[in-house]
Amino acid sequence: MTQQRAPAGARHVAIIMDGNGRWAKKRHLPRAVGHQRGVESVRVLVRAAREMGLQALTLYAFSTENWRRPEDEVSALFGLLKRYIQDDLEEFVENNVRLRIIGDYRKLSADLVDLLDDALTRTAANDGTTLVVALNYGSHDEIARAAAKAAEKGAITAETIAAELDTAGLPPLDLLIRTSGEVRLSNFLLWQVAYAEMWFTDVLWPDFSPDHLREALDAFANRERRYGGR
Repeated sequence: MTQQRAPAGARHVAIIMDGNGRWAKKRHLPRAVGHQRGVESVRVLVRAAREMGLQALTLYAFSTENWRRPEDEVSALFGLLKRYIQDDLEEFVENNVRLRIIGDYRKLSADLVDLLDDALTRTAANDGTTLVVALNYGSHDEIARAAAKAAEKGAITAETIAAELDTAGLPPLDLLIRTSGEVRLSNFLLWQVAYAEMWFTDVLWPDFSPDHLREALDAFANRERRYGGR
């Protein structure tokens, strides 16, 4: 499959937002407070991404494996997501931000699905930065679903699978960032990361700022991307 080269500046950045719990633990606070501060970081980073001219920002919000967490923590996470969408939807509309969801989000609660569907509809015509939120997302599941859809239509090739991925139509992934010092992909965008650059930082997600994002983008701009060539 031919990989489309990105310009010197990154167009599509994805972030594995890690470290909310450790941020709270270091401060002897409940994990819920760490998640709340993490949402504030999301709010700030989405605004910064728009100002920096990113075409797409993909955030790993809830994985298929996160269901293993305690029920009260899962419930609190979805409560924070609801409030974030409710509080910031008008800002998305006014600032030309398009919302997109990847993952099997329709398996979430009916009220959350309705809220997300409304937000998707209201921002569908926006053509500025696309905020991509990964919900009930796992890359293995995504690739399996895409391959099954491709098989229903005919030949299974790299191109036909790519056309059925949740991220179809988005710019190719340029840069993957992970916070909190962990150096693994955690079943996130495994197909899309094939030729992406990666940037890891010890900064915990609630402390991740636009300056950190700018640092990552500067590092990206100084890398030579060869796509398997010389």
